[in-house]
Amino acid sequence: MKKITEIYKEYKIMPSLQEHMFRVAAVASLICDNFTEPLPKKEIITACLLHDMGNIVKFKLDYFPELNEPEGMKYWQKVQDEYIKKYGNNDHDANNKIALEFGMGGRILELINSISFFGAPSNVLDKDFAKKIVAYADERVSPFDIVSLEERFIDLSKRYAHHSGMTSERKRFENALRDIEKQIFAKCKIKPEDITNESVAPIVVGLRNFIVK
Repeated sequence: MKKITEIYKEYKIMPSLQEHMFRVAAVASLICDNFTEPLPKKEIITACLLHDMGNIVKFKLDYFPELNEPEGMKYWQKVQDEYIKKYGNNDHDANNKIALEFGMGGRILELINSISFFGAPSNVLDKDFAKKIVAYADERVSPFDIVSLEERFIDLSKRYAHHSGMTSERKRFENALRDIEKQIFAKCKIKPEDITNESVAPIVVGLRNFIVK
């Protein structure tokens, strides 16, 4: 058993990446607390707090230079090289390998693997709301704050403009996420617009003491 902040320190997780995972977990936590059916909240939060642990392997460190501070790009380049040497250069594989190091196979790994923009069409058909919630929560968090789904889609289209822009396939993924949002909030006492930086801020504070076991 370890506090999540201790894990992040041990694995040299970038502060910006830590904040992303805290926000994703906070969004999921807020949904869980207002959901009208029972949910495995601890498993959901654990998956959200671990889902991007290996993401540094794919980072273009000069894309958001401000996110390299205070340590600086040279420090994070060294960490990135260490990660790639140990876990490979595929972020999905790196995330799974790190989760397995914690003994997080089975259900937690299943939830981590459901967090994917491109997995939306399968998540929308799945009856498992834990999968829908972790995947949706991740899409509500940009590199800097909480955003709406539509704002997130605009952000992603700008960041990945070199991937041929809006294709019919990408539209299919976006529409699936819109449907997932409807599915979730049909069973929720809050609305999507109730999830804001302000509403999740106190949850993030509490999550810093979360114990992973």
